[in-house]
Amino acid sequence: MNKPVNFQSNTKSRYLTDEEIQSFGEKIEVIRRDTMQSLGEQDAAYIYKIRNFVRYSEIASRGMLMVAGWLPPVWLLGTGLLGISKIVENMELGHNVMHGQFDWLNDPSLNGANYDWDTIATGDDWKYTHNYVHHTYTNIVGKDHDVGYGLIRVSESQPWEPRFLFNIPLAIQLMIFFEWYVGVQNLHLEDVLAYKTKTWREVWQDSIKLRKKVKRQVIKDYVFFPLIAGPNAIPVLAGNAVANVIRSLWASAVIFNGHFTEDAETFELDNTENETRAEWYLRQIRGSSNFSGTKWLHILSGNLSHQIEHHLFPDMPANRYAEVAPKVKALCAEYGVHYNEASFIKQFASVWVRLGQCSLPNGSKEQFKLTLQTQFKRWI
Repeated sequence: MNKPVNFQSNTKSRYLTDEEIQSFGEKIEVIRRDTMQSLGEQDAAYIYKIRNFVRYSEIASRGMLMVAGWLPPVWLLGTGLLGISKIVENMELGHNVMHGQFDWLNDPSLNGANYDWDTIATGDDWKYTHNYVHHTYTNIVGKDHDVGYGLIRVSESQPWEPRFLFNIPLAIQLMIFFEWYVGVQNLHLEDVLAYKTKTWREVWQDSIKLRKKVKRQVIKDYVFFPLIAGPNAIPVLAGNAVANVIRSLWASAVIFNGHFTEDAETFELDNTENETRAEWYLRQIRGSSNFSGTKWLHILSGNLSHQIEHHLFPDMPANRYAEVAPKVKALCAEYGVHYNEASFIKQFASVWVRLGQCSLPNGSKEQFKLTLQTQFKRWI
């Protein structure tokens, strides 16, 4: 039986036999089945409360900015609340609904195929790059585009290039403009800028839906609301811009914590065609990271604080992850599989350690010089 080959040398999981992997997978299935069969009114009530919070917090925050946004305290409060509203809509509502977690409600407004969130990325692009590619080929270098987003180096298996010397500033830029990078992710702009395997004409053709979505989002936040605010147009414009950056910074931090910590493993492309469901489960756990925190931290993260459980059960309502996490953790302990969990701060710090390590080429100084020479020859 073929297994995904681990690229990271710091794996803390013990080797499992084929029989153990199969047994492990069967027990994961039991956790999933028992939870999915228990879905009901409490889950429906939860997602409707989340949607109401998004609606009313947006109304309140935009109202504050329009009426008295020229007052610094009001502007700070309105902008902060709008940022939180956008975060919850993005993380706990949009992301989870588009995974089909609430399709069983038969509510068209909460159907994964119909929902399109309040962000630059189109629903169709997101569901392809994230729901399909990322969740199918999680952390497989060369297949999962979320491994570095084509911009940063987060695994030693990614070929080193001189641009990765700026890995940390590139990662900071990615965080600030995360909404836009996720929006253009499916266009693979690195193929134009770095590898010359795609033309700008092809990008333009592929971006038809994205350009429509960008136009809609830009008009809404930077034209419509400032215009109807009249004399408070500038505070409203600035508040909308800052709220979008707040959302980008938070969303990217959550994603980084779930995927790029020191103990999150990456894998090679070979053998995935013959990967069993049990092996897929094992790869999801080994390639993911959880972080602990309060109830509101879990809500603001879209419950991706339980990234391990999300990767195991992407179509399970995320409000159930806290319930199943102890069961998954106990099962991992039983089989000697590392369950990567720490505080938000600790996980976030380990991300930057990993980014720093990956900014330099693998091996010795001689290898570093050879890589530079090779890259220079390619460029000229």
